[in-house]
Amino acid sequence: MTADSARHRTVPRAGANCQSGHMSYDVEAVRAHFPSLATGTAHFDGPGGSQVPSVVADAVRDVMVSSISNRGRTTAAERAADHVVLAARRAAADLLAADPAAIVFGRSATQLTYEFARTLAKTWRPGDEVVVSRLDHDANIRPWVQVAAQVGAVVRWIGFDPASGELTPDDVAAVLSPRTRLVAVTGASNLIGTRPPLAAIAELVHERGALFFVDGVHLTAHNAVDVTAFGADFFVCSPYKFFGPHCGVLAAAPDLLATLDPDKLLPSSDAVPERFELGTLPYELLAGTTAAVDFIAGIAPGAGDRRTRLVTSWEAVEAHEDRLRAAVEAGLRDLPGVTVWSRAESRTPTLLATFTDHDPTDAYRFLADQDVNAPAGSFYAVETSRWLDLGDAGGLRVGLAPYSTDAEVERLLTALERFLKS
Repeated sequence: MTADSARHRTVPRAGANCQSGHMSYDVEAVRAHFPSLATGTAHFDGPGGSQVPSVVADAVRDVMVSSISNRGRTTAAERAADHVVLAARRAAADLLAADPAAIVFGRSATQLTYEFARTLAKTWRPGDEVVVSRLDHDANIRPWVQVAAQVGAVVRWIGFDPASGELTPDDVAAVLSPRTRLVAVTGASNLIGTRPPLAAIAELVHERGALFFVDGVHLTAHNAVDVTAFGADFFVCSPYKFFGPHCGVLAAAPDLLATLDPDKLLPSSDAVPERFELGTLPYELLAGTTAAVDFIAGIAPGAGDRRTRLVTSWEAVEAHEDRLRAAVEAGLRDLPGVTVWSRAESRTPTLLATFTDHDPTDAYRFLADQDVNAPAGSFYAVETSRWLDLGDAGGLRVGLAPYSTDAEVERLLTALERFLKS
């Protein structure tokens, strides 16, 4: 592609009708809430953590300078802390279509997965089986592999089609058995974007009497989540991927949580979900999480309760991101020596690219010099990268976000064209 053709690259403009058919997407109005975007950096690094709107930062600060104490119902400071926690549980429940009584907060999704792996493995016996996938971030692999080794359980692996990037129910069915106790699968690959058919997988898992643990960290940043519709017994996500602060959220059914016996301090509450939360919760981060959920609910014009508005906003975001993803993919196809590994029919706007004659890390550095942030690596999805024969190096990851623009896509593609000529 010549420089002249790059200037005439066709990209549908922002503000075109969304696929949901009843709204347009005002990306500039969204961007106005993000102070960091004023630097002019084009952020295609959202899969590693999004930028943060002012309302989230304000919520964190307001709690930290407020009169607040440990949770309780006697003093005003205690009640303030209790309100923050309960509000955050309601917000996370609305985001995930879950029960507020079964929202567990932790330091990160990784920490929560480790804690629940240790807890669930208490009931496993030698010869029991746990299933993990080659498509997953290591945070939904290694905790299960390690606890299986500790109790003598067998680990079985789900593969996926390297050519298409698809992980199918048949791939899962092939490794299930009467001894299967738990299946862990991602909601969306953080490396190549593939979205496995969770509901169909859950049906197979539950037919075997096993539990279904879904890593929704990448998915929750791009699509409306309904843990019940997905059939997820456990679902984890990270607010810092969708405009919030650094913490982790787990959703499950309250009656399921009540059957589990986590390690905890003797004086700490035995109530669900508190029995799973170690130490004093970070109230300021929970307030930021609530603010992030409220921000998402206001992205697209809409009426109804918060859950309804969240779904409406995610529909608008998904249409915006998919339109830009199509433009990135079309532009990359026009560049010589570029392989795009994100090919699944259902996928997030996250692309992994490699180059015939160039190192992805060199592309990452070149783009950084152009103030375009698109990092290179395998991003803890090391099993995925190896399955694709990319070793541990992975590739260049381009992640779109609700604040991504047509102009930024053009900057990315033009810069990559220059890089490939360098």
